Amino acid sequence: MRKEPAGDGIELGGTFRVGLEFSKDVFITCAVTGSGDTVGRTPHIPVTPKEIAAAAIEAAKAGAAVAHIHVREADGAPSRRLELYREVVERIRESDTDVVINLTAGMGGDLVLGGVDRPLPPMDRGTDMAGCEERLEHVAALLPEICTLDCGTMNFGLGDYIMTNTTSMLRAMGRRMTELGVRPEIEAFDTGHLWFARQLAEEGVIEDPVLVQLCMGIGWGAPDDLTTFMAMVHNVPRGWTFSAFSIGRNALAYPAAAVLAGGNIRVGLEDCIWLGKNQPATNGALVERAATIATTMGARIQTPAQVREKLKLKKR
Repeated sequence: MRKEPAGDGIELGGTFRVGLEFSKDVFITCAVTGSGDTVGRTPHIPVTPKEIAAAAIEAAKAGAAVAHIHVREADGAPSRRLELYREVVERIRESDTDVVINLTAGMGGDLVLGGVDRPLPPMDRGTDMAGCEERLEHVAALLPEICTLDCGTMNFGLGDYIMTNTTSMLRAMGRRMTELGVRPEIEAFDTGHLWFARQLAEEGVIEDPVLVQLCMGIGWGAPDDLTTFMAMVHNVPRGWTFSAFSIGRNALAYPAAAVLAGGNIRVGLEDCIWLGKNQPATNGALVERAATIATTMGARIQTPAQVREKLKLKKR
């Protein structure tokens, strides 16, 4: 019999976080390329497997403990082809630079409806709907330490596009990740996604230690104002580990917000392509800026080995 979602609220001082809980030990994740339409807007977006692997290594040398990885076709289009992931992962593992590998599993849930008057059938162009095993093919083959689990469905961008992740699909993907010994990183774009993540944990679909990424400022999820951000933080149960980021103009302010709120940091060209006005960023420069912000605030930057120990990750 399926358990009903818990209806509990925020238990002040108990299960959930309250107020600012400054992080003394912080790890940095670098999202090196993403799947957005950024190719051509800056020369620094890595596209080929060689470039993406080099970007992950560059980020690690700059202080990132975790590299979050998408892959792209030669023309820059987002992809989920296994052979592209394989080349990226092999290049990183064969390098002399240590970094925790975090592969996206968000691809394969793209639904583009046919329009307001005739939504069905969906448009062939842009729709990419795949089953659990297909969405996790690269994870099962390459066994990264972490892979992402986008914990909800939402209007993502403009027009008729929907990022689709049903509760059945999320349960199946979460179970499969757990079976593979790969730590899911819960991608939470709104508070309801955290609510369902708690449900997955209660059902034993995902195991401790639970890892969460708070994704702020992405239309049409949680806006990146501090009131909403703290509402998201307050819905992360104590004992869970979280990171946070925002896209666009507030991206470089969010390392400070994340540290103040008790979390960890994510930066990278997936989220922001500028280091300052008329200053195109690189992944390494974004990591260096984030590390400077955190250490100036009094935090210590964690190494990949420390992150593996904290999150009980299996290095392949």
